[in-house]
Amino acid sequence: MIELIKKLTEIYGPSGREDKVRDFIENEVKDSGCETRTDYLGNLIVKKKGTNPEARPVMLAAHMDEIGMMITHFEKEGFLRFTNVGGISPFRLIGMRVQLPSGDHGVVFHDRIKDPKELTLEKMYIDIGAKDKEEAEKKAAIGDIAVAHAPLFEAGERIVSKALDDRIGCAVLLLALKQIKNNPHDLYFVFTSQEEVGIRGARTSAFGIDPAVGIAVDVTMTGDIPKAKKMSVSLGEGAAIKIKDNSLIASPQIRDTMIETAEKQGIKYQLEVLEMGGTDAGWINLTREGVLAGCISIPCRYVHSPAEMIDSKDVQAAVDLLTKLLEQEFDL
Repeated sequence: MIELIKKLTEIYGPSGREDKVRDFIENEVKDSGCETRTDYLGNLIVKKKGTNPEARPVMLAAHMDEIGMMITHFEKEGFLRFTNVGGISPFRLIGMRVQLPSGDHGVVFHDRIKDPKELTLEKMYIDIGAKDKEEAEKKAAIGDIAVAHAPLFEAGERIVSKALDDRIGCAVLLLALKQIKNNPHDLYFVFTSQEEVGIRGARTSAFGIDPAVGIAVDVTMTGDIPKAKKMSVSLGEGAAIKIKDNSLIASPQIRDTMIETAEKQGIKYQLEVLEMGGTDAGWINLTREGVLAGCISIPCRYVHSPAEMIDSKDVQAAVDLLTKLLEQEFDL
């Protein structure tokens, strides 16, 4: 499991540039006997045929993209100005090492400021070691997206890396797909594009698939760090079954089925109420005439930073829960 997560997180793949991640995942499923296709928005759709032709399809979603910084301007001294691609805090960028699509690396820093409150993305730049604008333009171009360069490491049962949001969801889908022994429903494992910039890939893929049930797998915040916002989700306490976030009130039927399955199978879980953010499930829920939707979340500290942290036990619990959930027929 850890080797799969390591490979996934270290691939370059910001929003709209998910092709390397998609190629890796497609190679992982090539011997699974599943049908695969890529749609016009860049979603990778993997269909695992079900045993009951009367059962309505079920869609699983995890997004491939990571947040990044798009180059907007070259200073004459060779520094790169940028804008955000996805939700980025300037304070988490100071000193961050980054990678460009060319493979070149740099570091993020900021203009001289008198007050930390003055720090905005407009006052930050990427230094790629170029001596002037001409040299910088040989390594980067306007519109290139830089991402964090932060290789994965393990700290006991904890895993720390950039892009765990949401490559860990992609890993859970891949591991469950390979473990499922018997699925009554046709299952569509969708590795979605551009979630970080507006949940775009999930909207179009769900419209095309027209599922009866949609389940996203994504990270969620925790309440187990000093002075964190009060939230009953902690690392190591199991997969989180979503009750609500800003994009979704989980369908009670799906939520309850998840809880019943976890309890029956002895899978450790916790309940999640997230007061900010959303996932692919929010837009799947609103597709066509509506879709029964839910979400299995991986508790994650320091989301949208180069050092996101999860617990391997929670990942395994999510894989086990998703596998057992999909081996049964939903009572629709």
